[in-house]
Amino acid sequence: MKKGIHPKYHDDAKIKCYCGAEMKTGSTQKEMNLEICSQCHPFYTGKKKVMDIAGRVDRFKKMTEKKETIKSTIAKAKAEKSVAAKVKMDKKAKAEKKPVKARAIEPAKKTKK
Repeated sequence: MKKGIHPKYHDDAKIKCYCGAEMKTGSTQKEMNLEICSQCHPFYTGKKKVMDIAGRVDRFKKMTEKKETIKSTIAKAKAEKSVAAKVKMDKKAKAEKKPVKARAIEPAKKTKK
């Protein structure tokens, strides 16, 4: 191993969990803080525990509500745009429409046999 390029190794590093458990191990960091460890993890304890620390459910609900509002505003805009386009086309068609002049119907010409 090259000297001077590796981090310092601590034989007595402390790992602390929010549940209060402390462990000692070797690491390059002197102290570490954990949210969950083997003593409080539901897989190891068999107890069901809800961990909504950062409000993940609330963030998800806000995100989906925001998407729904965006979709509804886009749909409204498209509907208004299509109605406006139809009205515009109707006005244009009415403006271009010329009155049909009545023509006299001529009798059919007799053909010789």
